[in-house]
Amino acid sequence: MDEARARDVLAAAGVLPLPARDVQLLALGENAVFAAGDLVVKVGRDAELLDRARRELDIAVWLAEAGVPAVRAATAEAVLVEGHPVTVWHRLPEPVRPAEPRDLAELLRVVHALPAPPFVLPPRELLGGVERWLRLAGDAIDPADAAYLRERRDRFAVAAGRLAPHLAPGPIHGDALPRNVHVGPEGPVLVDLETFSSDLREHDLVVMTLSRDRYGVPAAAYDAFVEAYGWDVREWEGCSVLRGARETASCAWVAQHAPSNPKALVEFRRRVASLREGDETVRWYSF
Repeated sequence: MDEARARDVLAAAGVLPLPARDVQLLALGENAVFAAGDLVVKVGRDAELLDRARRELDIAVWLAEAGVPAVRAATAEAVLVEGHPVTVWHRLPEPVRPAEPRDLAELLRVVHALPAPPFVLPPRELLGGVERWLRLAGDAIDPADAAYLRERRDRFAVAAGRLAPHLAPGPIHGDALPRNVHVGPEGPVLVDLETFSSDLREHDLVVMTLSRDRYGVPAAAYDAFVEAYGWDVREWEGCSVLRGARETASCAWVAQHAPSNPKALVEFRRRVASLREGDETVRWYSF
């Protein structure tokens, strides 16, 4: 789904006060995110994401009732428009500063203290999207690279299923990155709730180890994250398994953009090559 297609769906949905051509595109990934006035609309890439969009709305209501600082839904239901799930949200105020890893850690402590919600949260299917992302990549990527990632996915899925956690399992954010924290006038809030799950709490912590090693997060910022959370997941023997699983998923995620974006193809090839060579020093770039 490119921007033009997402705007067509937005126009058909008729959920914003402005014409679709005049609204601001905030992000384009698995969802196209548009803003107009006090509202934000998320347009999902395909119909397969409808159930996830519905669950994200349930999660937003649950977090609001629990008093967790998080983005709030503006409507109660996700609708399917021309094969794309559409949800509407309250727009957050302008940020007062960029979110930092320590902000994320403070919010994770709150989330990790929550009991289970009154509805079922799925396990964190970290590798569950790999097949769909590779399918969307199609002929744009080398079939040998796709086969390699499938084999790697299967291997890490088995290893992850055997892990013994250090922390008590329960609700997690699932994609715990500073980019999913918005620091407004009243402090940090969580955004992008669609990956909320019930699983090993370590999933949320391993993300930052990968950010430190692959994406250039400074060691001092990572140390501040650990201090704010109160524990360093690198002390856990299962850390390398979850880290490897997330690397696999992150590599496959980029592949879906390769057919329409040459820069995505370059980044995908960089990531696959570093995994094949076992070189953990190769810098990856956010996409």
